[in-house]
Amino acid sequence: MKFAITSQNFRTVTGHAGKARRFLVFDGKDANSIVETQRLDLPPEMAMHGFDDRFPHPLDGVDILITGGAGEGFVQRMLRRGIQVVATGETDPLTAVRAFFAGTLKPPGPHDHDHESGEEGHSCGCHH
Repeated sequence: MKFAITSQNFRTVTGHAGKARRFLVFDGKDANSIVETQRLDLPPEMAMHGFDDRFPHPLDGVDILITGGAGEGFVQRMLRRGIQVVATGETDPLTAVRAFFAGTLKPPGPHDHDHESGEEGHSCGCHH
């Protein structure tokens, strides 16, 4: 199974998956066989928020995308690419993948981003 984790700092699980450009990629058959296989550091035009779905994307082939948060539009868009999106409050990427296998992945925390930063019309799915 192939996992991508949104991680803008390559250390922790981060949110706003649609605008994320950095991902840790893990492969594993179970919680004991997980290995980090790749780090994606994509250019701005490859963030899913503005990406043209008619073209291949570096996330294609991933089974599960774990993130700190994603809007419903992003979730549906990724499902059309064959990728299940799972939001979590877990901050450690490896722990998140292991918890996914165990069925114990921590639910996402409260929504806490700033809407005063020019994000008008953004699609995070929040109701602010």
